[in-house]
Amino acid sequence: MSRIGKKPIDIPANVKVDIAADGTVTVKGPKGTLSEQVKGGITIKEEGNQLILERPSDDKNHRALHGLYRALVHNMVVGVTDGFSKTLEMVGTGYRAQAEGKKLTINIGFSHPVILDAPENITFETPAPTKIVIKGINKQQVGNLAADIRAIRKPEPYLGKGIKYENEHIRRKEGKAGK
Repeated sequence: MSRIGKKPIDIPANVKVDIAADGTVTVKGPKGTLSEQVKGGITIKEEGNQLILERPSDDKNHRALHGLYRALVHNMVVGVTDGFSKTLEMVGTGYRAQAEGKKLTINIGFSHPVILDAPENITFETPAPTKIVIKGINKQQVGNLAADIRAIRKPEPYLGKGIKYENEHIRRKEGKAGK
């Protein structure tokens, strides 16, 4: 039995869950609305203030999908109530970022600033010139956008310059003079 799949999902009082006949789950909460199509024979039942996902058999594919869809639906419930955020830090002389409405301007040592537009349901914050906070209700979208921003200038191992996650540890290498 899937350890993750068999856990029930608690539904807070301010969240409304709609389960369509075709397997589409729509979650509405104070921060917004998310929807996901549940496939692979996985069924969802609402019992009181909990959601329970069940699979048709112990086939390897059904077991994998059972845990996957339970995690996706749980992330939807958490997203519309609390939301998700990722924090990026910029290390380097002259590296800075500035959020202006739905745009993020990054000066990262290129000859031009990098300007990014925020997708729907995503907001940028810059509490400090070298910190970027990405907030949103969709965990996958927040994580992908954070990875895309980090890919603009990945941290390099000799000086540690670049864009990194807040708690990321960069393995440092010795330079030529280290011998």
